[in-house]
Amino acid sequence: MKPGKKGLERIWYATFNSLRGLKSAWQYEAAFRQEALMCLILVPVAFYVEASLAERLLLLASLFILLITELLNSAVEAVVDRVGAEFHELSGRSKDLASAAVFFALMFMVVVWVSILFF
Repeated sequence: MKPGKKGLERIWYATFNSLRGLKSAWQYEAAFRQEALMCLILVPVAFYVEASLAERLLLLASLFILLITELLNSAVEAVVDRVGAEFHELSGRSKDLASAAVFFALMFMVVVWVSILFF
């Protein structure tokens, strides 16, 4: 383990690392921007629609899961691209797997929203 900050100081610096990651995702990842803008629209909708607390939390959780998955997908893509530009089967597989995770998160979000809003 590398020596580093501890306690509240570590949390303070980790927060700025996280904010830098969000800024990077916004700057370089079109899919993240699109999903984040969709979430900016849907979060207020989640509070406007008639729903129980559990349903409202599920609506919001599905949005956060999508954004979290997209951030992880972007991280995998960045690492693979860092390794090299030449095609490698494992590099392609890892990118495809991360993309599939985003697809499932998106489908989960759609199922949750449709189920709560229309059934």
